[in-house]
Amino acid sequence: MRRASKYNSGTWSETPGRRIFTLVFTNFVLMWAAAPVPAAEPQEKEKETEKEKEAAASEPAEPPTYSNWVELSAGSIFLKGDKAAFQQRYQIRKGAFGGIEDFHWGREVGKKGFLQIDGRALFDNDDYSLRLDLKHPDIGFVRSGYKQFTTWYDGSGGFIPQTQTWLSPRDDALALDRGEAWFEGGLTLPNLPLVTFKYSHQFRDGEKDSTSWGFAHPGGGVDVRGISPSFWDIDEERDIFQADIKYTIQATDFGVGLRYESSKSDNALKVRQYPNELGADRHLTSRQETDTKMFNVHAFTDTRIKEKARFTTGFLFTTLDTDLGGDRVYGDDFDVGYDPLLSQGLGFLNLSGGSQMKEYVGNVNLMLTPFENLSIVPSLRIRKQDIDSLSSFLQTGAILSPDGPVSAASSRGLLDVSERLELRYVGVTNWVFYARGDWTQGDGDLRESGGVTVDLPVLRYTEDTIWIQKYTVGATWYPLRRVNVDAQYYHKQRRNSYDHEIDSTPNNDIADRYPAYLRRHKFDTDDANVRFTWRPVNKLSLITRYDFQYSTIDTQPDSLSGLSEIQSSEVTSHIFAENITWVPWSRIYLQAGFNYVISETDTPADRYTEAILDSENNYWSLTFTTGFALDQKTDLQVSYFYYQADNYVDNSADGVPYGVGAEEHTVTCGVVRKIRENIRLSLKYGFFTWDDETSGGNNNYDAHMVYSSLQYRF
Repeated sequence: MRRASKYNSGTWSETPGRRIFTLVFTNFVLMWAAAPVPAAEPQEKEKETEKEKEAAASEPAEPPTYSNWVELSAGSIFLKGDKAAFQQRYQIRKGAFGGIEDFHWGREVGKKGFLQIDGRALFDNDDYSLRLDLKHPDIGFVRSGYKQFTTWYDGSGGFIPQTQTWLSPRDDALALDRGEAWFEGGLTLPNLPLVTFKYSHQFRDGEKDSTSWGFAHPGGGVDVRGISPSFWDIDEERDIFQADIKYTIQATDFGVGLRYESSKSDNALKVRQYPNELGADRHLTSRQETDTKMFNVHAFTDTRIKEKARFTTGFLFTTLDTDLGGDRVYGDDFDVGYDPLLSQGLGFLNLSGGSQMKEYVGNVNLMLTPFENLSIVPSLRIRKQDIDSLSSFLQTGAILSPDGPVSAASSRGLLDVSERLELRYVGVTNWVFYARGDWTQGDGDLRESGGVTVDLPVLRYTEDTIWIQKYTVGATWYPLRRVNVDAQYYHKQRRNSYDHEIDSTPNNDIADRYPAYLRRHKFDTDDANVRFTWRPVNKLSLITRYDFQYSTIDTQPDSLSGLSEIQSSEVTSHIFAENITWVPWSRIYLQAGFNYVISETDTPADRYTEAILDSENNYWSLTFTTGFALDQKTDLQVSYFYYQADNYVDNSADGVPYGVGAEEHTVTCGVVRKIRENIRLSLKYGFFTWDDETSGGNNNYDAHMVYSSLQYRF
């Protein structure tokens, strides 16, 4: 059964932990804000002469310094339309919100110590944080804190224009809480090693959307489309322990550290298959449970060799043990037991197993400056990784083989070596040149056994190699005092090769042999970009950027597959941007920005079926902001944002239309008034509108925001 959403309740009684935290923190803020500042230490004013007193009295008094502050805020969102789409876009909850926007307080402790407290607590936006920091430069520091915030998601499904089918859960406004509580301490005693320790507890809890949609018959027809919405039910916790020691001996810094992580997750992908269709409606719960233990030790050295060389080294060793569990069950509701009469596809029960990984990484870097205007940085990195995995489960709902136990095992070995060479030259007046080369060579092997492919177990041994190279060149030119030009180009190649020395799958069945019939993958990318900055007059600046990228992916199968080499993907992107800043008067400024993006991914599949189209991500956006000082105490700011994407293609007769067709307008207006030297009041209004063609208008919304804040400095 789907959990009752805790994010739609407006009563604090259902969240006592948050209410206690908020009340304690609010009273703490008020207490410190009202606390009197201790009197200054006595000084020997009795020794001042009358003339010194008169001179001091005649000097103008310095304005007070306010280093602490508290800012209270309140606002509300008034929404017409789809709540989930708005909350995901702006990460603000519909309705009223408010509380302590920002709090900062600091005070000296003793002669050198300092205590600092920062925090925030915004009700109904589920945004809380508190940080305490006590430090002394000759002793050490102690820090601790807690933070929690909510990320909002839209859990709606797909839209079919032909039948006007729109499948959406009763409440598609999903939310995921993220948080962390941590403690950190360190010793900074003079002439002794720097020692630090940190503990952190992190969590994620809630629901988020998924694009692994379920099936449906739009309009009750015979065509099947994957448009039924799905969501993830997330429950994760992680504990992290870290300890580091750093010490300097002459010209070399040494460091060693330990890190231990323990994490648990109980996540479930929940999909509604054929919703509300008689005899076919099923709820699919695919639960994934993991329990991991990770241990890491790392060390480094950093040596300064005179003034023209610097040598660094690093080493890392990691072990990772993972235990897994879960099941995949169809039923008449989520999170129910297995019933063979309700099964509608392949599933499994009693999943168990795990994996063990060991990784070794070492690197060395050398920075040389043989000449005044030239720097050279060569580096080398070596990585070795070994992974062993084992799993077993009880298969359910099999079509061509009976239900029964299934087990599988695999082992993976990998060794790669990476080199890098960087050059930088500044010997030509008004020019900076740089170049970089990156190379990676890797060899690996993979052994697979067990499992079921129709009714045959898999036995496969694969050797693979990887070869990556990337070359980058660039320059910055300052032809005039008000003009500079940055240009960069890089070319990247990646080659993957596979040799399947042992393969038990039949040669005449490509579906079963995937990916064993693949022999080569080639990836090529070329990218060129330029940035032009021009300041024709003191109060006007223009920044122009252009970026072009072209990528191809080629796939080569073996001769037994009967397939030929093909360019499986081609990606072309153009990005143009212009930003203008103008300050025509000391009391006003204007900023404008324009972005235009053309991006298309072409695959051969669209030549054979209308169900798959080229992926396009073309859009343009416009921003405008102006600020005006009405008087010495009042500032006004107005901003506007526009976005448009026109990539929607209605191919619902053959598939699911995914292309984005949308238009967005955002207008905000704010005024800030300085009531006193230490009191500031701000008011803000915003209007947001979204017109979404992809969802058939079901995700459209119009929203109004009113917001105010009061800052008090002390």
